[in-house]
Amino acid sequence: MSNGLPRGWAKASVSEIVEHMQPGFACGEKNVEGGVPHLRMNNIGIEGRLVLNLVRTVPEKLSKSHHDLCPGDVLVCTTNSSKLVGKCALFNLPGRYVFSNHLTRLRPKLDLVDSYFLLWSLWLRWQAGTFEDKCKHWVNQSTLPKEGLLETDVALAPINEQHRIVAKLEKLLGKVDGCQQRLTKIPVILKRFRQSVLAAACSGRLTADWRQEKGIELEGWTEALLRDVAEMRLGKMLDNAKNIGNPTRYLRNLNVRWFSFDLSNVGTMRATSEERNELEIKDGDLLVCEGGEPGRCGVWNFGVSDLIFQKAIHRIRVKEMVNSYWLAFNIRNDANSAHLEDYFTGTTIKHLTGKALATYRFPLPSVSEQSEIVRRVEALFGLADQIEARFTKARARVNQLTQAILAKAFRGELVFQNPNDEPASVLLERIKAERMKGETEGKGGGKKRLNVNRKSKGR
Repeated sequence: MSNGLPRGWAKASVSEIVEHMQPGFACGEKNVEGGVPHLRMNNIGIEGRLVLNLVRTVPEKLSKSHHDLCPGDVLVCTTNSSKLVGKCALFNLPGRYVFSNHLTRLRPKLDLVDSYFLLWSLWLRWQAGTFEDKCKHWVNQSTLPKEGLLETDVALAPINEQHRIVAKLEKLLGKVDGCQQRLTKIPVILKRFRQSVLAAACSGRLTADWRQEKGIELEGWTEALLRDVAEMRLGKMLDNAKNIGNPTRYLRNLNVRWFSFDLSNVGTMRATSEERNELEIKDGDLLVCEGGEPGRCGVWNFGVSDLIFQKAIHRIRVKEMVNSYWLAFNIRNDANSAHLEDYFTGTTIKHLTGKALATYRFPLPSVSEQSEIVRRVEALFGLADQIEARFTKARARVNQLTQAILAKAFRGELVFQNPNDEPASVLLERIKAERMKGETEGKGGGKKRLNVNRKSKGR
């Protein structure tokens, strides 16, 4: 190690190791038929890769040649929120692409720096918050000035070592990508699992063995209208000009989640003592959203509370023949199958009115079977929750792998160091001398340029 750098490495500014930098251009026209793909800040992913699920196209006449992208170019997001300024990706696509004014193109000097080596150097600098300190900040966005990007220094390895590092990174990060892709399937699988559990529960399949053991037939199930088996009540209007009484905490529909509640941000309104008594919430009450996501519901089980609820929520108090959780399961199952939409009113904004909810029809097994169904569903959902918790931890560990691998690479610990490699400092001085000599010899007859073979390294 020398000056904190691995042997043979040197510090170099971005301005020293790129042929040139070029900001992109703005264009109000987008999705032009037959136009040129125009990469924007949403196309630069936070993991150092291009994101191509939404690529705009702009008119050919506005796309000048100096905005063309070549394989090996590094795109840096130079206008965005302060946390996202500096995210970057390597361009390695076939065909013609241009880029927006929120991005800056860096074209590396390939005799000094490998394109991927430059990419990951800048990515680590972004992760460390280097660019945030260099930004000019406004209310909703920040911009990284040209000078701030050019003066950013990176650790430069000998060019042969760079190639070895990049080759190793491609293998390791490819495996990380594979892990991430496999992990992304887990939430989808868990969602389908929970839906399948509810479908089986509400059709009677989940407790078929239970009924067989007790000699009960599925035909013993009946149907019920909600108005016949429960009391329903909408909450209080949010009209502070008319409301009187003392400040009272209340639930909004955003506090009601599927089968749970988020109590971190409840509201406050004025209510009289009579209103508080009428709108109290007890254990076993089913609270159902009237709007927002109509039908979203949860059973209250937090004990006595001072909370009341707004008019965007229905409070349902079931009679003895209905288990509140069983009712919630049926509402969720019908929401999954879109059957619940038959009860909605409105075109653009959907609502589940009290009148419509009163006509909600659902199957009604015996109270004992309802309890058994609730027990089994909660046990299966608990298993899914455990898997989800393990998934969350695994995803966090995998997400940290990329940065850990890159940190190891840029400490010079990822690949072997060959003492015969030309040190980066010597390479910098040699290239600088050759370029100066070429410019001198080229006076009067045009500048002589080094022959650089620009290759794309796909991952």
